[in-house]
Amino acid sequence: MAKVNFTAARVNEFKCQQGKAQSFLWDSKSPGLGLRATQAGAKAYVFQGKLHKETIRITIGDPRSWAIDRAQEEARRLQTMLDSGIDPREHAAEQHAAREARKAEIRRKEVLVSEAWKEYIRYLRTKIAAKSKKPRSNRYIDEHEAYASPGGDLKKRGKGTTRAGVLASLMPLRLEQLTRARVADLMEIEAKIRPTAAAYGYRMLRAFIRWCDSQDAYHGIVSSDVYAAKVVTDAVPRVGERRDRLERSHLAPWFAAVRQLPFIQSVYLQGLVLNGPRRGELEMLRWSDVDFRWGSLHLKDKVEAEGRTIPLAPYFGSLLRELKRLNETPPSTRRSKSLAAKSRAWEPSPWVFASLTSESGHISEPRSAHKRALEAAGLPHVTIHGLRRSFASLATAKWLDAPAGVVAQIQGHKPSAVQEKHYTHRTLDELREWHDRIEAWMLEQAKIEFTLLEADS
Repeated sequence: MAKVNFTAARVNEFKCQQGKAQSFLWDSKSPGLGLRATQAGAKAYVFQGKLHKETIRITIGDPRSWAIDRAQEEARRLQTMLDSGIDPREHAAEQHAAREARKAEIRRKEVLVSEAWKEYIRYLRTKIAAKSKKPRSNRYIDEHEAYASPGGDLKKRGKGTTRAGVLASLMPLRLEQLTRARVADLMEIEAKIRPTAAAYGYRMLRAFIRWCDSQDAYHGIVSSDVYAAKVVTDAVPRVGERRDRLERSHLAPWFAAVRQLPFIQSVYLQGLVLNGPRRGELEMLRWSDVDFRWGSLHLKDKVEAEGRTIPLAPYFGSLLRELKRLNETPPSTRRSKSLAAKSRAWEPSPWVFASLTSESGHISEPRSAHKRALEAAGLPHVTIHGLRRSFASLATAKWLDAPAGVVAQIQGHKPSAVQEKHYTHRTLDELREWHDRIEAWMLEQAKIEFTLLEADS
């Protein structure tokens, strides 16, 4: 292998020989240093040596970037490593891995809680829940987003803007800044304002930290002490079961006050007490879900994807018939002109509980009307969901003693007892027998005179 003393002129003039893919020119001053030229005209300094009888060739760099003396110095460094029994390629790979590890550790420590939280939500959205073996519901995902939200968005229900979520103040922090002191302080503050939400937020945070520890990207950044330390668990509010509901003695004044409200709001609120659905299930009821002929309602259900069908009891059915009549009555001349001015034609609403002011087209915020009714009746505060609880508690009380499975099936609860879960699913007519009895008893307590003849008329 002929060698020459590398000069700038020789390096510039060297070309690949015709008929070869690449040619080499070797330096006489620095053993192992060569110049490689390809048929395409590319050039590069290379180093070639032997380690354990194996030939090793390493590219140093382009002659336009590397001066000859620098290339010679690099060749001597590589030869020294070979003489010491070190493979320069392995050494370079180890150094690269160490650099990448340092960069990854810096990235790990700089990652924000909000960034990891987004990854966590993506995980919840795409993975199957370990306990139920089913995809997580949209509502569950939305709750996680809301609890981390800074707030300030327009409310979907009612007026004004949304409040910051319980965990919002943690989102701008770096993951390593999550400490037990910060979480304990947060719980103490939120427990005074919204204890139920604070307790739920704590459980969300605990699950999030456990997930972080299971991920290579975040493992070891946050200690379990952040949620398990006594100073934190002591600060988490103890929230008992919500017990707001109507008692038997409340039914007469409650129905009297609610029946004085505008008709759509009145029927909606009565429907919650008489049927026990979730508020959204009744809000989104369409006329296509109401079967007057066979006396049934088909409700959207968060437990059963296909929804559930419940009996349409006589009194509530009479209220819906009147709502349907009003819904299909053409508007007044004034309203017709108003619609014409907006180039809109009148048509009956597809929603049972229609609303002209709601974006969705159906009732969406019944709380203010219910509050007025409670104040007029002189009754203690009962939430909208408390009306659902009222149906369950009154229907299973000693005055009626309806089977728990009947009430659960009407309300769309998950079956709890083994028999209810695996063997007993009652037909619509079997449910109707008890549902009619429950409604009749409630009307009796409310002192509302109603006969089946009215429902048929």
